[in-house]
Amino acid sequence: MATVGIDHIAMPTADAEQLMAFYKSLGFAINDEAEWRAGTANIFSIQIGDSKINVHPEGHIADYRGPTAVPGCTDICFVWDGTVDECQKMLADAGVDIIRGPGPRKGARQRGVLPAVSLYARDPDNNLLEWMIYQ
Repeated sequence: MATVGIDHIAMPTADAEQLMAFYKSLGFAINDEAEWRAGTANIFSIQIGDSKINVHPEGHIADYRGPTAVPGCTDICFVWDGTVDECQKMLADAGVDIIRGPGPRKGARQRGVLPAVSLYARDPDNNLLEWMIYQ
């Protein structure tokens, strides 16, 4: 047996509405939004393929999270299934400023051997976001 992937990560947010709108503008699906709005769920999540990001709105104290987790503490690298130009357009269409890149990066695929390029941006909580484009 072996660990084969990441099911979810968690991140706190200072402004749940703003964060949700931001990730929706990038095309991400939001899980449990209706339940969160109805007050029957304490968190919602951002779906990414077969993984997700659990979002802990301010005031929500999770039993299982890093004791020093605060909004802006997350650094996430997404894999973009397309070209660099398409990724840049997606970010521009959503009004997201690219703060670095495109530039060559060493990603995780093939243990860092597969050539890649990435772009960096920030979300409303100032989390660092990266889009990895494998060549």
